[in-house]
Amino acid sequence: MTKADKYLVSDIENILQNGYKDIDPRPRYEDGTPAHTISVNHVMRKYDLSKGEFPICTLRKQAWKTGIREIFTIYKNPTNNLKEMEEMGVTWWTPWDIGDGTIGQRYGATVKRYDLIDNLIKDIKEDPYGRRKIMSLWQETDLRETPGLAPCAFLTIWNVRGEYLDMCMIQRSGDMLTASGAGGINEIQYAALLMMIARATGYEPGVFTHFVANEQIYDRHVDNAHVLMERAKASASDKEPTLVLKCEKGVDIKTITIDDFEMRDYEPMEPQLKFELGI
Repeated sequence: MTKADKYLVSDIENILQNGYKDIDPRPRYEDGTPAHTISVNHVMRKYDLSKGEFPICTLRKQAWKTGIREIFTIYKNPTNNLKEMEEMGVTWWTPWDIGDGTIGQRYGATVKRYDLIDNLIKDIKEDPYGRRKIMSLWQETDLRETPGLAPCAFLTIWNVRGEYLDMCMIQRSGDMLTASGAGGINEIQYAALLMMIARATGYEPGVFTHFVANEQIYDRHVDNAHVLMERAKASASDKEPTLVLKCEKGVDIKTITIDDFEMRDYEPMEPQLKFELGI
């Protein structure tokens, strides 16, 4: 198993053994049933990209290209417009349409309003050892301006360490098996973002740390959790998949495309698992 797979199995066991069930949850399944979760608080995972520890799960197939395309809609070509997101290959945000064809003043709209990416890159280049390199999607003005899903992965903190750029990502809440878990879409996305910013500023991607304040398994995902643990027992490979970004140092982040990324040695287990979402 990969490092991400081992983290995932350990975290599933922790939630099933020590988690607590929520009361009167906000999310609902498509049939209207309350989407209850079993949760634990304060989960942390750490990967050193410079040592080939890319966070991608092999116990089920991850749509890594679509995940990176979504991070493009937030940070590279920031938008909250569903049509524009779909044109960039991201189609899973439709249930969060606030009624005007957008997801509200959230995510990409916040990045664009405060010019977060350009300011971050400028700061890294001009003051590499400064300790104020923070991008926050949690802007109270934005959250009050429109309805919409509050950002889940909302804060990144960046530090230069010699030739390396390190980053930690803070997530307030995470659906472990569909997005936030070890080697899931959120970790793939933000590790890729670290690679992009490192390449744009002339550094090598270093340590990526992911902190989830509350991580959950939905009640209708428990069976799949057991399937993943059984797959882990059958996994015989310790080969670590690697994501490669084929761009020169100093690249303009806005010119990076999905074709500049190549995933090597990724052989996920089949068949794919299906998860009913709580909306």
